[in-house]
Amino acid sequence: MTKDNHRQQFPALANKAYFNYGGQGPLPESALEAIYEAYKRVQLGGPFSGEVGAWVVQEAMLTRRAIASELAVPAETIALTEDVTVGCNIALWGIDWQAGDHLLLSDCEHPGIVASVMELQRRFNIEVAICPLAATLNEGSPVQVIADSLQPNTRLLVISHILWNTGQVLPLAEIVKVCHQTKVKVLVDAAQSVGVLPLDLIDSGVDFYAFTGHKWWCGPEGLGGLYVSAEALADLHPVFIGWRGIVTDSSAKVLGWKAGSQRYEIATSAYPLYAGLRSAIGLQHEWGTIEERYAEICRLSKYLWERLSELPDVECLRKSSPEAGLVSFRLMNGMPHKQLVDLLEKQGIMVRTILNPDCVRACVHYFTTEAEIDKLVEGILRQMERV
Repeated sequence: MTKDNHRQQFPALANKAYFNYGGQGPLPESALEAIYEAYKRVQLGGPFSGEVGAWVVQEAMLTRRAIASELAVPAETIALTEDVTVGCNIALWGIDWQAGDHLLLSDCEHPGIVASVMELQRRFNIEVAICPLAATLNEGSPVQVIADSLQPNTRLLVISHILWNTGQVLPLAEIVKVCHQTKVKVLVDAAQSVGVLPLDLIDSGVDFYAFTGHKWWCGPEGLGGLYVSAEALADLHPVFIGWRGIVTDSSAKVLGWKAGSQRYEIATSAYPLYAGLRSAIGLQHEWGTIEERYAEICRLSKYLWERLSELPDVECLRKSSPEAGLVSFRLMNGMPHKQLVDLLEKQGIMVRTILNPDCVRACVHYFTTEAEIDKLVEGILRQMERV
């Protein structure tokens, strides 16, 4: 499928230059239709009926399988959640924390995760430390920084696979190996890596991997997941509890948890979103393999990085070509970053600000075009010339 034909399936791309895939990807027409047809089927069958109940079970199973295939893991290791943050909170709160336990967090994590860790610290009197991964963007070893930050009482490391603010790709397998040497588990915020990187979570050894479908997979908002390794499952207790995660007998007596990661699912959800996510993932395969899509993302992000580097008074945070689709840069002429973002949006060019570090972030996907990138760069230049 050509890129032009592929792009025509995304209504949101018709009237704008879109660079906010790291915030939310545009939904393809096929996914919209799949969601509508699923909602229609639920109503025609009766929202609370045996027929629809069996359909929901089937839809959930198919969706776990589709996700598991993308992550190279067994379907039973996947819990369906609403988003990344819910997945991270399941892992964070499911550990049996004791006063004095140590949690290690990077200095590049999303505020939602930082706030969750702060509340853990308050409730359980655990120790929290922050390792300086931001400083390794252009030099130094993130693996070594993490290794040097581990303590004898460290129980969990919380990191992102791709840092949401700078786009740095962390060497996950190496980090997990270092942590597992001292029995430290690893929770990954995978908001920016799922749908971008070729993944093999079994090979990486990671314990918990929380992700969403609405960013780089371009699926519907409100549907994500959590991978829990077979080894980590036994020690991670359900926090949010509902009928989807439990086993009962014929008298409705609770007998225990569902097998595998399904025990972390709760109750009623927007089930038609399942079909939408599967459709969105399937559409990406029509263009190319994950390896081909990732290569195109890297090629386009390099092109954007090179074009931005040519502009006066623009400084890219990375000093070398990006390893993923996130390209962050600063204005050096005193123009506020939010002002630039707002002015670009009026021209139909969508980027966003990042507060820490203070910068602008533009994201390219495999179906971004050079013409879109040129439009962004020219738009930045025009606005800066007016200062």
